[in-house]
Amino acid sequence: MKKNRIFVPTMAIAGITALYGFAETPKKNVIDEVVWVVGDEAIFRSDVEDMYQDMRQQGNIVSGDPYCVIPEQIAVEKLYLHQAKIDTIEVSESMVRARVDQQINYMVNQLGSKEKVEEYFHKSLPSLRQQYMEFMRNKGIVDEVQRKLTQDVTVTPSEVRKYFDALPQDSVPYIPMKVEAQIITINPNIPRQEIDDIKARLREYADRVNRGDADFSTLAIAFSEDKMSAMQGGELGFMPRSALVPEFANVAFNLSDPKKVSRIVETEYGYHIMQLIEKRGEQVNVRHILLQPKASSKDLKDAVNRLDSVRKEIVGGSFTFGEAAAVISQDKDTRNNQGIMINEEDRSSRFEMQELPSTVAQMIEKMSPGDVSEAFVMVTKQNKEVAAIVRLTNRMPGHRATLSDDFNLIKKMYENHKKQEILTEWLENKIKETYVRIEDGWNNCEFRYKGWVKESN
Repeated sequence: MKKNRIFVPTMAIAGITALYGFAETPKKNVIDEVVWVVGDEAIFRSDVEDMYQDMRQQGNIVSGDPYCVIPEQIAVEKLYLHQAKIDTIEVSESMVRARVDQQINYMVNQLGSKEKVEEYFHKSLPSLRQQYMEFMRNKGIVDEVQRKLTQDVTVTPSEVRKYFDALPQDSVPYIPMKVEAQIITINPNIPRQEIDDIKARLREYADRVNRGDADFSTLAIAFSEDKMSAMQGGELGFMPRSALVPEFANVAFNLSDPKKVSRIVETEYGYHIMQLIEKRGEQVNVRHILLQPKASSKDLKDAVNRLDSVRKEIVGGSFTFGEAAAVISQDKDTRNNQGIMINEEDRSSRFEMQELPSTVAQMIEKMSPGDVSEAFVMVTKQNKEVAAIVRLTNRMPGHRATLSDDFNLIKKMYENHKKQEILTEWLENKIKETYVRIEDGWNNCEFRYKGWVKESN
């Protein structure tokens, strides 16, 4: 069971909008041919067309002529991959497989079924998986080469200041409105009978698998409440111990017989049974079935009423929001931090509105700094219903970035700028020392990097 259920994929489908209405591209329906040669590697017309089609299906906009931009992108990747061979840089196949599994699961979840994914991409799922394996493997290798080339980049405050002062006004980033908030949550009472019923169901599933009367993956598809893994027969993909909640990891890494089902495991997500698929070094791949106890509407209402009473005490000055959070909140991520919500993206206390849980954003939208909301029901990242109250601590209007308020952002921009300068210099030197041939009709371009055309023909 992954700690963070929200996955933002590298190749996310932008809006899941079909883009089949494009005009026919000018270089289609002809015999395949070599259009670029980089070192001893050929780039075929079909490589360019396939990449262009994939980008269109994913809603990615090509900035410029695709028949200039795309082959250059492919050529740049080949230069990095060649360097990786020299430096013997590789990536973990289990990590690549896990990322591909996450990507496939995401697409299935977004489009609704495996069949709809195949229909959307005009490819079978095994073919799509193979394509993504190559993409993720190459991306991981390229990322590691770039990391090694730029690992020594450091910046000083004075350099950041000079960089910011030299930025054209229209290049200074606009920072959207952000908020800071505190939260208190309490879990509704779950009747003992509800938990006993869930455990009985899981024991029944385990017995059926252990007797050979049912297949674990079939039961996971039918009954598991972890919907993303359920679509894969409960399979999570290879995971290191650190990617799993401790209670789950302790059992998963102690499994030894792929034919047997584990004991029932309780985690913050609910109750699980699991089955070993394979262990590879420090990673494990298991199937699991998750069932989550449900609170009744009465129990949820009682929890909301309890928090409304706490809110009255806070507003009346009996104690502060932070003091109440430390004593009664059951949100493990914030209760020891005065209830202050932390943005998982950058570990700061600031959120854009769309980064907040939707129900929290709805409450905060109509609040002023210092206000404490009425109690409401929200769904946690563990997909559980809890009662909550929030306090809006601060609202920062949208503004052009300034050094005083947004130094870390400007610093990161400058670090990226320096890294890009290093990578550009390295690439252009690499281009000079590499044999490159670009066929007529493909070389009349304004390429991003210098030197391609000079070596052609």
